[in-house]
Amino acid sequence: MAEEKLRMKTQVPESQKPRPKKALEFPIVERLNWLIHLHYIRKDYEACKAVIKEQLQETQGLCEYAIYVQALIFRLEGNIQESLELFQTCAVLSPQCADNLKQVARSLFLLGKHKAATEVYNEAAKLNQKDWEICHNLGVCYTYLKQFSKAQDQLHSALQLNKHDLTYIMLGKIHLLEGDLDKAIEIYKKAVEFSPENTDLLTTLGLLYLQLGVYQKAFEHLGNALTYDPANYKAILAAGSMMQTHGDFDVALTKYRVVACAIPESPPLWNNIGMCFFGKKKYVAAISCLKRANYLAPFDWKILYNLGLVHLTMQQYASAFHFLSAAINFQPKMGELYMLLAVALTNLEDTENAKRAYAEAVRLDKCNPLVNLNYAVLLYNQGDKKGALAQYQEMEKKVNFLKDNSTLEFDSEMVEMAQKLGAALQVGEALVWTKPVKDPKSKHRTNSASKSAALQQPLGSNQALGQAMSSAAAYRKLPSGAVGAQLTKPPSLPLEPEPESTVEASPTEASEQKKEK
Repeated sequence: MAEEKLRMKTQVPESQKPRPKKALEFPIVERLNWLIHLHYIRKDYEACKAVIKEQLQETQGLCEYAIYVQALIFRLEGNIQESLELFQTCAVLSPQCADNLKQVARSLFLLGKHKAATEVYNEAAKLNQKDWEICHNLGVCYTYLKQFSKAQDQLHSALQLNKHDLTYIMLGKIHLLEGDLDKAIEIYKKAVEFSPENTDLLTTLGLLYLQLGVYQKAFEHLGNALTYDPANYKAILAAGSMMQTHGDFDVALTKYRVVACAIPESPPLWNNIGMCFFGKKKYVAAISCLKRANYLAPFDWKILYNLGLVHLTMQQYASAFHFLSAAINFQPKMGELYMLLAVALTNLEDTENAKRAYAEAVRLDKCNPLVNLNYAVLLYNQGDKKGALAQYQEMEKKVNFLKDNSTLEFDSEMVEMAQKLGAALQVGEALVWTKPVKDPKSKHRTNSASKSAALQQPLGSNQALGQAMSSAAAYRKLPSGAVGAQLTKPPSLPLEPEPESTVEASPTEASEQKKEK
């Protein structure tokens, strides 16, 4: 009985029992943020903008997240100025948020206001000193401003905070802009160690080795790139260029056939295909391919150079003059272009202009003995033995220098012509030639490109140096480097400048030199 009484006393009336608590309600300003984020990450931008409009009406334009996402959508739609204004509104609503300032700076960068972007990024860095993205983007902005020293400092700081492929690529590009190929290779080697399966890094490193003539390492890195991505057209194009350099035209054409399926409108591809046909002495096919490349890239001087060379070989001197003149307009500091132009003018019986072209070629090209040999032959055929002797002696100096400092091999036809000229000028005892050597697959062989038909003298005619330069890596692009989206705010992306705008003359182009008759 005592226990029952105790239970009666301890029972609590139902009216006094604690009621279950209601779920916490979000403040009205943030009420629909989850729905805005959901539509945004699903890329349902129309529904997202509708929710944003409703949210801004309810909050009288004070919902920071809704404004932020609307600015991101405007940027995706190409309305950069409108997105900048909205991000500035976010920065006013939340002045201590570094993300807002980063987005303001990025919009300024996209508008081409690089100096203003650096100022805003520096303000963001004061709020968050350990953000690698701010340092990286500052480095990109300083690169556009040509302040390479500051750019390198910022990019190194970004690598210390967090290593990313994009930062390595940008740092390597700066070294290439400064002409320091060795440092660029070191940076790309570190990048490959950090990210060994990045095919863009492997391809770029292979192309740099290819430019240096280190074919073993170039082939190794290009092969690794193709191992990870057999359809990587940049690596295939570069490998084909290497094979073309060594005279394996059929194998190179097989490689190019694969690339043509991926990038059928690539000017370097059609340039290389054209020069493969040129090496196989299929000149009509070569001109057809080169003209397609010229149609796709009318301002590429290398394609114009090759067109002039092929037309010279086919003895179409007026067409050769047309293309070589166009190439000189784009590349006025290259002596070999003036030499080929002089050959065309000689065959067009314009001797005076040919002499002027040779004089300009001699002034610009201090290493190629063939320029002086061609000039000497022209002067001799015109009866100027004194001038011919001076050019011949200058040629001898260049030949001696090349023999002492390089393994360059001279074409037998060039040697024979020099010997004939030396005998005609009565300087036969001073000849510097050893036995003639010719390697048809050598990258550095020097063959004549055309023979004069109009000025057929007993000595012979001008010889021309043909140089088929194939830009195997002209199409390269930085990989996109987006970091994962957060629930509160989608982060800003690292700046990714297009290579064409930052690196106007990128040394990662693999130049293939091929000299043909």
